Amino acid sequence: MARPDKTSIINLLTDIFARRGGDTYLGEQVTMAEHMLQAAWLAEEAGASEELIAAALLHDVGHFTGVFGAYSPADTKDRSHDQSGAQFLSPHFPPLISECVRLHVAAKRYLCAMEAGYYGQLSEASVHTLSLQGGPMAITEVNDFETHRFHQAAIRVRKWDDQGKIAGKKTKKFEDYLPLLQGMVYS
Repeated sequence: MARPDKTSIINLLTDIFARRGGDTYLGEQVTMAEHMLQAAWLAEEAGASEELIAAALLHDVGHFTGVFGAYSPADTKDRSHDQSGAQFLSPHFPPLISECVRLHVAAKRYLCAMEAGYYGQLSEASVHTLSLQGGPMAITEVNDFETHRFHQAAIRVRKWDDQGKIAGKKTKKFEDYLPLLQGMVYS
């Protein structure tokens, strides 16, 4: 996929949400768009910065832009949507956004290792993807993760990701976030 420039990245993201947003989200009771919009809405409700709201909105864009395609519950290998999404976004958006996208899977692994009860709150699909993504972090991975300058922000995005799976929850529409995204795209 050719890298879009500033004038086309927003149109491409809008197209992705329009064409693929109705896809089921990893066997959950929401679509991909509903899930990503719920994460953004939760970030807004928490009073997060605009960059964190954008990161929450775009955290799973790699399911659409990755070379390995979208996740299937029958998968036996990780499709690295976190890496694909960050690679897709990093030329166009501030590092906080692309790094939260890159780190949101690592944040799940970190929380499973460090936060009592976190694993038990994961959905069945999240437990399955966790097993494909390396499981809870080992202590050396925890130490490495904690040195990343955006690790706390990624943990916040991860928690909104986990909560954004409620069928029928009212949120803003993707189009409502266009001014926010347009204001962040690099020149």
